[in-house]
Amino acid sequence: MADLIRSASLSYYPEIARSVGLDPRQMMRKARLPLAVLDKPDTPIPVASLRRLLEMSAAASGAEDFGLRLAERGGLTNFGAVGLIVREQATVGEAIEAFSRFIHVHHEGMKLDIVRDKQTVTVRLHLRGRRPTAPRQSIDTALGSVHRIIQSLFGSDWRPQEVHLHYPPPHDRKRYRDFFGCRVVFNADDDAILLSVHDMERRIPSAHPLVANYLRKRIEAIENRPASWEEKVDDVVRSLLASGDCTVERVAEHLACTRRTIHRHLAASGTSFSAILEAQRADLVIQLIEDPGRPLADIAAQLGFSAQSAMARWFRGRFGCTITDWRKGARPLAQPANMLPASAA
Repeated sequence: MADLIRSASLSYYPEIARSVGLDPRQMMRKARLPLAVLDKPDTPIPVASLRRLLEMSAAASGAEDFGLRLAERGGLTNFGAVGLIVREQATVGEAIEAFSRFIHVHHEGMKLDIVRDKQTVTVRLHLRGRRPTAPRQSIDTALGSVHRIIQSLFGSDWRPQEVHLHYPPPHDRKRYRDFFGCRVVFNADDDAILLSVHDMERRIPSAHPLVANYLRKRIEAIENRPASWEEKVDDVVRSLLASGDCTVERVAEHLACTRRTIHRHLAASGTSFSAILEAQRADLVIQLIEDPGRPLADIAAQLGFSAQSAMARWFRGRFGCTITDWRKGARPLAQPANMLPASAA
């Protein structure tokens, strides 16, 4: 499977996209990212899709600093539990070490190496992918976010010693100097932020060691409990169904695997794609029909039915009454036949 990242990384995307004249919804559709993930920050999305979105957005808008703009609006809160544990460390050095240790919980393809010498600490970024180096906008977003996080631990007066970027200089170098607050070296051998050794010793007054220890145990528990295929497919189906584009092919694309892989793993877990889709449809249809002004034809299309009549038949079979009756408050006393437990068959 391909690397995934929490959809919280897109929290400020609509705002930044609009600020450079883009329609965020249209751009996300082009990148084949469901719009529903904007409201669910813990939804896993493919790293490759996010990279595609950032590169397309920079190209379409002409904003070569698009990745920096996204990083500029973000902060520790974008990283969920990882951001919380970083904030509660006793020193800046321990915070950076914790970020390096746990960043994969937020972004599976991101790695930070911390290299120390007598005077300098180098925080080196690695983004895994098919290319030898990741696309420029992804580098800017990731390294820019690391910079913002370190800066938040110090306050706005902190500046790195130097920043390295592997790609050629942009048209506006000053934009990068202003963002990082230091000399920026382009065409470098790596993508990195250089700090003083003394920076790492800086204490964080707001730190709570007990809270940090608690969060560390929680994250380690998450690490040791890998999500099952059923959970992964369920999460993706929920997002895609809400956006009206849910098929096993789309789910396979989202998880960077084949439909046969999905069917095989779900069968091994004692379930199926159709069972997961049915359960999610049942949950979502109840929410959608609560709005009496919403056309049933639109609901049918969103849920993937060929026609309103097909949804009506499915609903009666699933819930034992018509949608009209349900909206009027009718609830069948007995489950329809296809909802009975397997033991009753």
